[in-house]
Amino acid sequence: MPKDPRTLDYQQSRRLRLNTLIRLRWLAIIGQSAAILVVAYWFEFTTPVAACFALIAASAWINLFLAFRYPATHRLQPVAALAILVVDALQLAGLLYLTGGLANPFAILMIVPVVISATSLPLMYTALLGLIVGAAASLLAVYHLPLPWYEASGLAVPFLYVTGVWMAILSTIAFTAIYAWRVAEEARQLAAALSATELVLQREQHLSALDGLAAAAAHELGTPLATIALVAKEMQLALADDPKLHEDIALLRSQSERCKEILKRLTSLSSQSEEHLARLPLTSLIEDVIAPHRDFGIEIHLKPGKMIGPEPVGRRNPGVIYGLGNLVENAVDFARESVAIRWDWDQDRVRIHVSDDGPGFPPEIMDRIGEPYMTTRSGAQVEGGGGLGLGVFIAKTLLERSGAAVAFRNGSAPGQGAEVEVTWPREVFLSQGGLAEAAG
Repeated sequence: MPKDPRTLDYQQSRRLRLNTLIRLRWLAIIGQSAAILVVAYWFEFTTPVAACFALIAASAWINLFLAFRYPATHRLQPVAALAILVVDALQLAGLLYLTGGLANPFAILMIVPVVISATSLPLMYTALLGLIVGAAASLLAVYHLPLPWYEASGLAVPFLYVTGVWMAILSTIAFTAIYAWRVAEEARQLAAALSATELVLQREQHLSALDGLAAAAAHELGTPLATIALVAKEMQLALADDPKLHEDIALLRSQSERCKEILKRLTSLSSQSEEHLARLPLTSLIEDVIAPHRDFGIEIHLKPGKMIGPEPVGRRNPGVIYGLGNLVENAVDFARESVAIRWDWDQDRVRIHVSDDGPGFPPEIMDRIGEPYMTTRSGAQVEGGGGLGLGVFIAKTLLERSGAAVAFRNGSAPGQGAEVEVTWPREVFLSQGGLAEAAG
C-alpha cells in the first residue's frame, strides 16, 4: 500500500545532508589540529603529537572518502547518519584519552554529536548515541594519559573535580539532547502541517476557479467552432443536390449550433457566477458550510442571534469556507444528537459559534488545541480513529489568516459538549478579499 506523500516528506525532512556532516567534520579537524599544534609547539607541553594526528588524519580520510563517494546533495538514512556520528564521538574520545581525559577543557565537546543527532535523528538513535558517549565519558574519567602540562611542576587534577566534570557532561547531554529534539520535532511538525494547509487552500482555490476555466474554454473554442459552422453551411449550399451527403451536412450544422448554445450558457454562467456566487452574504456562507454535513444522523440547529446593521456580504473565500466546514465536521463527528450553529453581527464584530452535545475537550489538552498532530477528544468514537489533529490546525490557520480569532472551550456544565467561537472585527471581515457591506 503506497504511503501518504506527507508522511514521506516528513520522513525526508528528518534526514541529514551528508555535506552538512562533512563540513562540520572539517571544522572539527581544523580546530583539533590547531589545538594540538598550539599545545605542543607554542606552550611546549609534552603531547603525543603523532598519535593525535593519526586520529585526526583518519577522520580527514573518512571525510575525503565520503566527499568523493557521494554527491553533495545526498541525504543519509538514519542508521548511516548515526554511524558517522558514532565515529566522530569515538574519534574525539580517542583524542581526549591521549590528552588528559575529562581534565581536558575540550571534554565538553563530547556533547556535540548527541545534539546534532537530537535535531535530525529519531529519539531512539539519539538515546543510543547518548549511551555510547556517556560510556566513553565514564571510561575517560578513569582511564587516560596525563594532561599536557609543564614537566617540572605537573598538574594533579583532583578526582572529585573530574567526577564533577563527568556529571556535568552527562547532565548536559541529557538536558541539551532532549531540549534540541523537542524543538526540532515541533518545528518539523509545524512545517509539515503548514505544507498540508497550503495544499488544502490551493485545492479550494482551484475549485473556486472552475467558473473562470469554463469561460476561458468557451472563449478558446468559440473561434474554431464558428469556422466549422461556416464551412458546413457552404458545403450544404454546394452539395444541396446530393441526397447522400445532404442529411449528414445538416446534422453537422445542427450539432455545431448546439455546441454554440452550450458555450453561450457556459459564458453566461461564468458571468453570473461573478455576480451572485462570488459575493456571499454571511447567512449564505453558513448554509454553504453546513450543507455537506446534514445527512449524518445529527441534527444541525441554526440559531441566529442579534443582528445590528446590514448583513456583511463579501467575496467567497475558499480558506474560510474550508476552515468553518472543518469545525462543523468535527462537531458532527463528536456530537451525540445535535449541533448548534449560532451567528450574529453588530457594528464592531462578526461572530460564528459552533457547539455540540458531545463529551467536550479533555481538560489536559485545552491549552494545546489547534497544534498540529494533537489527536484525542475524550469519549470520541469516530470511525477510523479520527480526532482533533491536523484538520483543526489547518482550519485554525486558515481562519486566523483571514483575520479571525478562534477560541475553543467546553460547555458551562460538564458533559455539555465543546464550543468553538470564530470572531472577526467587522472592518477586517469586510476588507478581507474585497468584502463589502450589503445594501440595506
